[in-house]
Amino acid sequence: MTTVSPGGMTARVFLAFLATAGLFYVNIMPAIVDGLIQALGFSNRQAGAVASANMYGAAFGALLIVFLVRHLAWRRAALGFLLALIAVDLASLSISSPSVLTAVRFGHGFVGGMLVGTAFSVIARTVEPDRTFGVLLFVQFGLGGLGVMLIPGLVPTLGTSVLFLSLVAFSLVTLAMLAFIPDYAVRGGRPPSLFSAACWSAPLVLVLLAIFLFQGANMGLYAFIIGLGEHYGLQPSFITRTLGIAAWIGLAGAGLVIVVSDRMGYTRPLVLGIGVTAVGCWAYLFSDLPWVWIAANFAIGVTWAFTIPYLLGLASRFDRHGQMAAMAGFASKMGLASGPAVFAVLLGEDQYALIIWASVLALVLCLAATLVPARRQDAARMKTGVAALAGEDAVP
Repeated sequence: MTTVSPGGMTARVFLAFLATAGLFYVNIMPAIVDGLIQALGFSNRQAGAVASANMYGAAFGALLIVFLVRHLAWRRAALGFLLALIAVDLASLSISSPSVLTAVRFGHGFVGGMLVGTAFSVIARTVEPDRTFGVLLFVQFGLGGLGVMLIPGLVPTLGTSVLFLSLVAFSLVTLAMLAFIPDYAVRGGRPPSLFSAACWSAPLVLVLLAIFLFQGANMGLYAFIIGLGEHYGLQPSFITRTLGIAAWIGLAGAGLVIVVSDRMGYTRPLVLGIGVTAVGCWAYLFSDLPWVWIAANFAIGVTWAFTIPYLLGLASRFDRHGQMAAMAGFASKMGLASGPAVFAVLLGEDQYALIIWASVLALVLCLAATLVPARRQDAARMKTGVAALAGEDAVP
């Protein structure tokens, strides 16, 4: 079967779907958490535990795939992972016990994490991986916005089945794309062992920490954002409509990454993106003012979709084989899982101001962790560019 062009936009879109399929529930997380509370009578902590279990499973799956990815035939592995995801989502339809659903969704997350880690390792082999990660966020925010807008309104009549069937539908679409994705053979020789010092450096660890903090801070709030809006007196229809539109506006952030890629380096985009995200989270303290709620959600929608491709792209620059991109996927999922778990404890029944401040603090720490690796990458890129120009000038 003929594949699409390896450097073309169609290939980037197909890879984006592949990386999204294992983690699409994250993009509709407010709908899932609220749906479990409304349709099955779960408490905040029970619904948060289900969400966190799904993402902790993804984190451990992503960690395992880091050690396996260089040995796998990635296309066959992705096929198996997609089929397993569909089976678990269908099994989830009939489960109403919080403890059972938590265990099942952990298994779903584990498989999904392996799929995402596999997809990330392939994306790292593309030309301009930052741009492909931008397409990934474009797909996630576009379809996630649609899900957040539509799904909560369907839960009262269709129950939780609409939550899991939407995930099945996404996996089926991705299956149809899988055969058309190019092979993306590994470049260079055999990668060093992950247990060797050659794989690790302080800047790499800081990048992984920054990814963890950024995702944890954002998802910690996002998982409970519907309840946060209601706590400040906003109407449910207004809340979900704003969240959906914010996700679509976030497409502008991902689109900007696609257009700009790494031409501005990493330091300036990351300082801007993380800084504005922190201000947007702080603004949630004034959510009783509808215009502040709208502005905060719109700003975070743009900066979340803008920042995470640069963080993932920065991590992928540390090796040519995709291992560090897969490790970045692990750090991302640990953040996505830990955010709701920690914030659920901090939240209790209605401590929304506390989780807002926790999010702001995590983002400030994220910004501090980002500065050294971003500056070093920019300096190395500039040095490479100067050397290349010097070589051109030396040609008679």
